[in-house]
Amino acid sequence: MTIDFRGVDAVLQSWVDREVLPGVSYTVVRGGEVLARRCVGWADREARIPLGTDHLFRIFSNTKLVTCLAALQLLEQGRFTLDDPIGEYIPALGRLRVLRAGAVDLEDTEPAREPVRIRHLLAHTAGLTYGFLQPDSPIGKAYGKARVQDPALDLAQMMEALAGLPLLFQPGSAWNYSVGTDVVGRLVEVASGQTLDAYFRRRIFEPLGMEDTFFFVPPEKAARMAPLYLGDLREPLKPGLQRADHLPYPGAYLQPFPRLGAGGGLVSSLDDYTALVRALLRGGAPLLRPATMPLLYRNELAPGQWIGCPGIPALKGRGQSVVGSVTVEPSEDDPASVTGDLQWSGLAGTHWLVSPRDDIAAVFMTQRFAGSDLPVWPAFKQALRQALAAAR
Repeated sequence: MTIDFRGVDAVLQSWVDREVLPGVSYTVVRGGEVLARRCVGWADREARIPLGTDHLFRIFSNTKLVTCLAALQLLEQGRFTLDDPIGEYIPALGRLRVLRAGAVDLEDTEPAREPVRIRHLLAHTAGLTYGFLQPDSPIGKAYGKARVQDPALDLAQMMEALAGLPLLFQPGSAWNYSVGTDVVGRLVEVASGQTLDAYFRRRIFEPLGMEDTFFFVPPEKAARMAPLYLGDLREPLKPGLQRADHLPYPGAYLQPFPRLGAGGGLVSSLDDYTALVRALLRGGAPLLRPATMPLLYRNELAPGQWIGCPGIPALKGRGQSVVGSVTVEPSEDDPASVTGDLQWSGLAGTHWLVSPRDDIAAVFMTQRFAGSDLPVWPAFKQALRQALAAAR
């Protein structure tokens, strides 16, 4: 089957020409075959360096897939169950309290009706949050004051910082994007007896031949890091990009810090991340057993409950599994998705998709800070599905 991806490239080129994105590289996989491996636009706009397949990308929250898969490996080994309270493994998180409904004071709390369980952390239903999602709220300020995401704190110290903060809601009762995956990263360390980077390297990267994925890029590979760009945060579609390599903090990804960001700290390449999603499309091996795979596509949220961050309307039809967002039903909020699609994104606009119904996986790499919610990803998915349909 010959598939014409020129329409996909043209859609992406239009976003590059409008100076909304610097450049995009992507892969499309069906079964074990890579159908497309393409680059559009620039890595470095100022130096006019075209984006290539060997460039490295800050994948931010696409790190979560790696951390969740590591946890599922340990689940398969019987190190814990999904319903185990996290306090059994991280005692500092064993007695968290919950903000009362409508509370304006962080001291206005009540006991948790049930403990935070590992399942809650994986599915972002634990009641945790990200401070930057609500920076001016009392809880957002408290996260900042506690230094929850300070790169100078390792994962164990991060857990101690979280221990003094209340949960936003009763565990399991709602969805809120959060540092829960960082807690899962600490769980991986505790259950495996290894640091997170060592576990990733031995149990995920080496089996898949992922040689370009790190928390900190080795000096000899630093020149391959694609520059990071920033657009207008108030008008995201306004043309114009400026360099933002200092984000999220100076030296990030290029020098060691104590914090191994289980929820958003990896750098990876197009080919490395493609190897990861291809393993999922092909049934999980060599990472997971076939019997574990249904967990990846099972919605953990209550009927009619959808994902959605503070200040952003809920994405109707989009639920949450233990590794990413699963499309429960197609909707106008995500018109290019079909039932059963599994996907997630990163803060710099990177995305991944595994679609069992279409038997495809896709990886989308770019470097625009705060670019994950741009309409480029839906436009890419729509063009991709049109190209696949035309080839049938």
